[in-house]
Amino acid sequence: MRDEEHVGWERDFPVRYLLVREDIEGEEVGELWGRCAEVEGLFMDAPPLPREVLTLWGCPRESLLVHAVADSAEPVRLLGDGMLSIEPVDPSNDGPARFWDLEDTAVLAQWPTPGDPGRVDIVVGTGVREDDYWGGKRLPSSPRFDLWFSSIRGDSPAGSCRSIDGLFTPRPRRPTQPVHLIGCEPAAPLLALLSRPLPQKGDPITLWRLDLHGRTMTGYRLDLDTVEARPSVLGGALIDVTITDPGDDRPTLAARPVWEIWSDGVPTLPNQWAQFDAKGRSEWLDLTRVGPYGPEGLSGGTYHLDGQHVTDRNGLLLALGEALLGPGANYGRCLDSVADYLCGGLSVVPPFTLVWHHADIARHALAGHVLHHLGGRSYFEVVANLLREKGVTVVLQ
Repeated sequence: MRDEEHVGWERDFPVRYLLVREDIEGEEVGELWGRCAEVEGLFMDAPPLPREVLTLWGCPRESLLVHAVADSAEPVRLLGDGMLSIEPVDPSNDGPARFWDLEDTAVLAQWPTPGDPGRVDIVVGTGVREDDYWGGKRLPSSPRFDLWFSSIRGDSPAGSCRSIDGLFTPRPRRPTQPVHLIGCEPAAPLLALLSRPLPQKGDPITLWRLDLHGRTMTGYRLDLDTVEARPSVLGGALIDVTITDPGDDRPTLAARPVWEIWSDGVPTLPNQWAQFDAKGRSEWLDLTRVGPYGPEGLSGGTYHLDGQHVTDRNGLLLALGEALLGPGANYGRCLDSVADYLCGGLSVVPPFTLVWHHADIARHALAGHVLHHLGGRSYFEVVANLLREKGVTVVLQ
């Protein structure tokens, strides 16, 4: 939906949010449920999950997970955030998969699996949250336990295990924070939902954030559970809508100042992201998903990467995107997508020359970000080597 679709708003304040019902995959635009001037309570840092202890029995010794644990010189190996899946060996007749998020995972102990020298038992402390949106509650009769950790490898499992102790236990639900839609002009589907008696159980919708030009910046899924409406504080025929249980898909508090910059339109100046910490840079990188895009298959020439502010992985990706495609763009949001951009599409493709200014800043800042699945090299080394392997002449200055 573009800015010309909101000409009929005719109010002294702009439309900043759209409520849109999408398909289950979020790929096709569905129907408009409403337009809103503002949203209160959207930004939220979720409280940390309660700490729990899990025992991973029988992890293969050759897995990246075991190598990362064994190679650590620290007394407690920090794995960070990750995911656990229990999937059937035969999905055709053994039920759905189940998924859990693992928060701030730390290795507490490890030892060889008794009677099996090819496996290791690992004890971790972590926060555990089951994803109720996907999968079911029944455990497959022939389960496969896989674990992902972005600190080790994000695109495929870092390891597996034969079984897990401590996973199947009742957990209290984290308290939710309501979201208030201020100055909302509801469309027919939302009016129909509001006419139902409380408590309502509505379909999830996507809340689209628009900039001042009507361009969609980003979107977040909200569950329309227990929705209440009242005349808007902004007056007129508008209403204010409170969603008391909108779900956990919420932008963090770090996103608010980032969104304010992007609300004026796609940034045109370089290094505007540099003022933010790691969380803010992650939010900035998220907003680069919607263009602008460069010409298709452009190659040749010399580009300059300003490395003054490349002090973390997101900073490296942001600086690379700005160097090749300009402010507000990205040249991949992870190593795999950088590799895809180097192979073609709406991007700059090799051969070309990249002059990386102040390269030592990234070399030192990212020395501790070791990628075990890529030979134990640092993130800086992996990115530089990836560019060179794909045909980029990288000049480190």
